[in-house]
Parts: sequence; C-alpha cells; structure tokens
Amino acid sequence: MLTLLDGGLGRELKRLGAPFRQPEWSALALMEAPECVTQAHQAFIQAGAEVITTNAYSVVPFHIGEESFAERGLALATLAGKLARDSVAGQAVTVAGSLPPLFGSYQPELFDAKRAPELLSTLIEGQAPYVDVWLAETLSATEEALAVASALGNDTRPRWFSFTLKDADENDELPCALRSGERIEEAVAAVLEAGGEALLFNCSQAEVMEEALSQAQAAVAAQDATLRLGVYANSFVPQTNRIAANSGVSDMRDDLGPDAYAAFAQRWQAAGATMIGGCCGIGPEHIAKLAEAVRG
Repeated sequence: MLTLLDGGLGRELKRLGAPFRQPEWSALALMEAPECVTQAHQAFIQAGAEVITTNAYSVVPFHIGEESFAERGLALATLAGKLARDSVAGQAVTVAGSLPPLFGSYQPELFDAKRAPELLSTLIEGQAPYVDVWLAETLSATEEALAVASALGNDTRPRWFSFTLKDADENDELPCALRSGERIEEAVAAVLEAGGEALLFNCSQAEVMEEALSQAQAAVAAQDATLRLGVYANSFVPQTNRIAANSGVSDMRDDLGPDAYAAFAQRWQAAGATMIGGCCGIGPEHIAKLAEAVRG
C-alpha cells in the first residue's frame, strides 16, 4: 500500500507570497501570515497528499532566536498543529507533527543532547492535541532519533523517523550514509530501538535515495523486523557536505520537474518505498504527478 506524502512547505509558502527569509524560514509565515500556511496545506491535499506535515520545522531557537522561542515557541508549535488539523477539515488525511533538527539542518556536530529534551518538550506539547503521528525529520545522526524517542515517552502514536543523507562529494561520488557518516544499518537499528514504525530519507538529492532504500530493506530483513520505508527528496542544487544548511535561501535545480521527479519515485517504489512525497522545492504540481504515476 502506497502512502502519498505532501511536499516542501517552506518553498510553497514562498511561492504563495508569504513572508519568507532566513533565519526564520517557514516560521515567519506562522508569525505574520498564518492564512498562507493553511493555503499551502490545502494545495497539497488537493494535489492528492494523504499526509500533511505541520509547519513546525523552523520553530526552534536556531531559526527564530532564543528569546522568541522562550516567549512564543509553545504558541507557535500549537498554531502549527492547529492550522494543519483545520486544513484537513474532516478529510481522510493524516496530520504528522514535525519534530525537526533542533540545532540546524545537516549539522550533526551541533547536536546538544543535554538541551534537546527541553526543546522537544515544547514542540511535542504544542502539537500533541492536533497530530496523528510524529515525524522526526531531516535527522543527521542516530542520536537525534533516540532523543526524540526519549522525549515522546509513553506517547502511543506512530513514530516515523526520517534521515538526511550525504549528497554527492567533490568527485560526484554518491556515498550512502547519514550526514554524520553513520551507515544505513545503524539508522535502521536506531529506528527499531526507538519504536519507529517507519524509516524514511528526506532533504537530500534524489539520486542518493534508491541505494539507501536497498540497504535499509536489507538491514530490516537481516534483523527479521518490520519497517515501512519512504522517501521525500529535495530539489536543492546539491549541497557539499562541508556547507551548513540554513546559511541562505538555496538555489533549486532546473532538471527536477514533476515528470523527472515522478520517474525517480517509480524507482523508489520498486526499491521498496511505500511512503513517497517531496521536501524543499517539491510542490503540489509534483505531488499531483506522483499521484498519477506511482498509483498508475
């Protein structure tokens, strides 16, 4: 059974004309134009998405600042959950609560295990009344997944864990590893330990996903376990693994339109993915094409 995810909320907000800049990223729309968040969610639902993810990705001090997070973090996380739930409006669409990288995307070396519980508790408390599943996304290291599991405690909702992978190196080699350098097998083990129901790969270039799926499928089988696998790639011009994300508004590829992305998605499906969507730069037009291609 295939589950169709939504696409990149931040870039869709930018396309809709919502206020959008670094460092606030998509959180700026929560603060200044929440109606645009609703509009973006509804665009993905109309395109065929069966899961939408809350706009909580940037509700962390890294993006909105320490003072703003202390004053408004809980209220913004709550608003992100409520806007997603209201956008569903009785439709058979799952709301996933985003639990993002707490200290900056693609930067596993900045992870602070002592502070993570404090930040996660705010995100969880705000979104909990509105979400059906938890989606810990763009994780660069397994310790981030385990921190999420600890923060969720006895929460019985499904847990999905999504890791970002290294992009091509300077020699155009396509390594298959987390941004931390950990192997796919280690990600599988961490997700199983964390009680995850799904392992996904996101916010990386489309070309690295197929091999990651193959290795994940083999690792799951080797442990005689069960995990759903999924992919939601981005459309960024490949990021070298020494450049921090969030340092600016990244350029988008011009060779990954809906047809090209759908062709990748069909390969991911053949490699075992049962959950497919898009990350940064993948819009409703891509999701509509996916709905046609992977279900056809």
